[in-house]
Amino acid sequence: MLIALHKPFGFLSQFTPEPGSKWRTLADFNLPPKVYSLGRLDADSEGLLLLSDEPGLNAQLLKPKNGHRREYWVQVEGIVSDEALAELSAGVTLRGQRTLPCIARRLDPAPPLPPRDPPIRVRKTVPDSWISLALIEGKNRQVRRMTAAAGLPTLRLHRAAVGDLLLDSLDLTPGNWRELSAEERTQAIPTR
Repeated sequence: MLIALHKPFGFLSQFTPEPGSKWRTLADFNLPPKVYSLGRLDADSEGLLLLSDEPGLNAQLLKPKNGHRREYWVQVEGIVSDEALAELSAGVTLRGQRTLPCIARRLDPAPPLPPRDPPIRVRKTVPDSWISLALIEGKNRQVRRMTAAAGLPTLRLHRAAVGDLLLDSLDLTPGNWRELSAEERTQAIPTR
């Protein structure tokens, strides 16, 4: 089975709590037994998270050689310049390693996301803007580290799509999930 969850802010992408952690886990969502998350979204990120009980899907989705795209909508501190978009698109160096090229573009107007709880911090003297980043790799906190390297600290991070499956098309509010139809499954994980 393949499940889509609209993961809200404040939840780890795992079922077991971390000792001393303030974050909640996927166990709170009453998911079917024996499913596991395909990839992860950090607790301070939100959006589309796929879960499955099928072995092997993780490798199919997450190995960069398979070219499986994930799109993130990122609210950043500052105004996104053409130079920053070009830098992000070409790939940036993080901890001595270059990220793969990606598709980076402005989102204007801002995407129609539900309010985050708690809301992001807002500084009246510093503007913010939105970008979309479509990646085929997923290093630890990669999107946040990429935007920081381009001089645009991340304020809010939302995974909008996996493959061609758009979270918006699923009509899921934060904290809700459902099993995907055969057509939706093919959008998320194209057959080769």
